[in-house]
Amino acid sequence: MHPFLPILLPGLILALPAQEPAPVRPDQRKAVVETLARELKARYVFPEVAEKVGTALKARAAGGAYDGAATAGIFAEALTRDLRDLGQDGHFRVRYDPAFKPMSDDEDKPPTREELAEMKRFAQRVAFGVARVEQLPGNVGYLDIRGFGLTEAVGPAFSAALSLLSGTEALILDLRQNGGGDPESVAYLVSHFFEEGDARHLNSIYNRPRNATRQYWTTATASPRYLKPIYVLTSKRTFSGGEECAYDLQAQKRATLVGETTGGGANPGGAVLLGHGFHAFIPTGRAINPVTNTNWERVGVKPDVAVPAAEALRTAHTAILRSLLAQASDPAGRRDLERTLADLERGAARP
Repeated sequence: MHPFLPILLPGLILALPAQEPAPVRPDQRKAVVETLARELKARYVFPEVAEKVGTALKARAAGGAYDGAATAGIFAEALTRDLRDLGQDGHFRVRYDPAFKPMSDDEDKPPTREELAEMKRFAQRVAFGVARVEQLPGNVGYLDIRGFGLTEAVGPAFSAALSLLSGTEALILDLRQNGGGDPESVAYLVSHFFEEGDARHLNSIYNRPRNATRQYWTTATASPRYLKPIYVLTSKRTFSGGEECAYDLQAQKRATLVGETTGGGANPGGAVLLGHGFHAFIPTGRAINPVTNTNWERVGVKPDVAVPAAEALRTAHTAILRSLLAQASDPAGRRDLERTLADLERGAARP
């Protein structure tokens, strides 16, 4: 099963149709807060934080902090804000959706046929998370991935994109708008960037309710293998699984990160029902990188080359062209690279 998939895709969540504001009664607010506090205590990855946050939420409710939240949407926003402020965890979220049905969080239980079909339909509607595949001037590959959906759905698209770019001299992987997704899909994409037979332990995730740790390794079947230089673009919006992808490549010394420090969300989890149409995302786990023995929670992933996100693509492209130019021996090839670099530096060419 993929317990982290449904909520770790904020960058890919489809816009929902506007709904009439739903009223929420005082007794419903009280019941939701009590259920939320109970679920936090049972599931949140850090028990001591869960106790503190749950107690604080109940105290706020008793003190009338939510009395002005007359509609479900306003109440959900207030709870989300307080959860994040108190728990300092960007994955916390409360939503109102009476039709919502959480997936099973049993990793050993495969998704039902209906769940699998819906996840694949969702992946198709967002182009499998692949927003742009392009050959940039100077024969530089560019791949913009916005999210990591179900591996069975998005894996072939990732491989196809890299097949198109397999003849480029270097690759720019754009994660500036990547909101996250399935860690298994992160591992699948990253597997393309190591030689066949090079088995790498990329990440582990400890799950508190199960009291178990799952390891994520490179996938032997991933193809093609792209072994040339990689530059990864990041922004403040890069979050969760997008951050893991950047962090894994940086920790393995396989890529150069360019852009901004990322959002700082390393605690995956799942959705739980709170009653009265509300549900909450509660982080149940934490990432543990096998190289650093820590993760990017709260601190974000720090780039190797810090520039504003809007300048990251041009900066990476320019660095690649300069590196290619330094290695070029063919006179005609050098002239082409010099012209391309000059155009890029003066803004005459789009990166």
